[in-house]
Amino acid sequence: MKVLGIMGSPRRHSNTEILLDSALAGVKEMGVEVEKVAVSELKIHPCMEIYACRKEGICSIKDDMQWLYGKLLEADHILFASPMFFYGLTSQAKAIVDRCQALWVRKHILGMGTENSRIRRGVFISVGATQGEKLFDGAVLTVKYFFDAVGVKYAGDLLIRGIEYEAQIRDHAMALQDAFRLGQQLVCPDTTQ
Repeated sequence: MKVLGIMGSPRRHSNTEILLDSALAGVKEMGVEVEKVAVSELKIHPCMEIYACRKEGICSIKDDMQWLYGKLLEADHILFASPMFFYGLTSQAKAIVDRCQALWVRKHILGMGTENSRIRRGVFISVGATQGEKLFDGAVLTVKYFFDAVGVKYAGDLLIRGIEYEAQIRDHAMALQDAFRLGQQLVCPDTTQ
């Protein structure tokens, strides 16, 4: 079993990455292999909406997304993490979501990959500075559709408001514990701790 962690913050060692690392530590604690991808270190162009993917389910833009498609499809479970930027995912994280149009086409237009019976789950981790009631609403919906495109069931989230300053999440021990447990529950849903 393998879990893919996607770190969507443009900044390394961010509050988002700290939470993601805690969740990945929970996964490792269960004896499961993890791989983390920092999208800020990849060269991923935005979707150009040229619909080349409608022919064979393959995006014609040649960049690091071609490599990431393989990772997204081979992972048994996915942890997707992004801070909130203006009530949405970061542009780096959103580029990945948008480029998964090719996988959506494969599944829903071309009927490819629908025979896969393994159950894959994904969770969303996010932090935002404001206390806005609808802070995460748009991002959660976006991630749910992203997971559908890559063949993953949305299995939960950890959404934390009021986190603005560098490494501030370290002052929130409960949030770090919640992330750790979320990672464990992703790979073993019956885990109760």
